[in-house]
Amino acid sequence: MDQFMERAVELAAENVRNGGEPFGAVLVKNNKQVAEGVNELHKRFDITAHAEIQAMRKAQKMMHSHVLQDYTMYASGEPCPMCLTAMYYAGIDTIYYCATSDDADEAGLGAAKNVYEELQKPKAERTIEMVHMPLKDGQEDPMQLWKDRQ
Repeated sequence: MDQFMERAVELAAENVRNGGEPFGAVLVKNNKQVAEGVNELHKRFDITAHAEIQAMRKAQKMMHSHVLQDYTMYASGEPCPMCLTAMYYAGIDTIYYCATSDDADEAGLGAAKNVYEELQKPKAERTIEMVHMPLKDGQEDPMQLWKDRQ
């Protein structure tokens, strides 16, 4: 298993040399590498183009499925809240990581740590205002459509 973490760290270092951030990820199933990814924010101008998400996208596209149960993620850095949430939704079983969010913060990459802290606060105290807007009277309810379809 160390080989997968070594590859994730190698990808991260290579990404830094290529102008990106120090994040690489390797997705594994049954002790075999399925996909890998690096942080590509600088190439794609896409805030979601994190290493773990990139690896997951490749695997999901290959399999024509969004389900990644029985998969393991090896990440050069502790996953941010977005990546962690995506891994929960996909059903990934285990995540191994090298650098901690504190390490990233010390390197000037503290956004993940800040978001983790924000998520601990009640909605009313977060820096992003969240406003609930109920459906208008007579407006079709997509959630009810979904329930009815099930």
